[in-house]
Amino acid sequence: MSRKADLAALLEADALRMEAMTAVHALALPDGWIGAGFVRDAVWDHIHGRAPSPLSGDIDVIWFDPERMDSSFDRTLEARLHAQMPALDWSVKNQARMHLRNGDAPYRDCADAMTHWPETATAIAAHLTAAGRVEINAPLGLEDLYRGRLRPTPHFAGTRRPIFEQRVCAKRWRERYPGLVSG
Repeated sequence: MSRKADLAALLEADALRMEAMTAVHALALPDGWIGAGFVRDAVWDHIHGRAPSPLSGDIDVIWFDPERMDSSFDRTLEARLHAQMPALDWSVKNQARMHLRNGDAPYRDCADAMTHWPETATAIAAHLTAAGRVEINAPLGLEDLYRGRLRPTPHFAGTRRPIFEQRVCAKRWRERYPGLVSG
């Protein structure tokens, strides 16, 4: 089984994650995904031999529409998701405007935006297809995620590396997942 198929099966076996992806799918967002810790933690729990952890922290929903750059629409989407699943801390961001906050050139789509995130193991997202199957978006691959390797993306390997290092410390991933290694 390929890494993408393995990850899709892992997410499909998690009822709460499937419910969250169903809620996001119902929004019919262009290039819409749930990414970051939502996916990463499921895999890290799995490779550490644990049952899925409860969804904690924010649930990062990303989408891409250069015609809707106003962040107020993201707040509307968060409210809709919160009404459906109030126990989750939803964070919705149109990636078409996030380059402005990050000081990057405009992103082409969500996959391009994720390559500008700090860690390779976090630059991964999932969504439901029209057929109700999980599809994986991993523009930098899945090897670091499955190997438990903490490594910066190319955009955070140089002058932005201290931001990556600060995130690793602040998130306390090595305490939660002692099998992680630096890459």
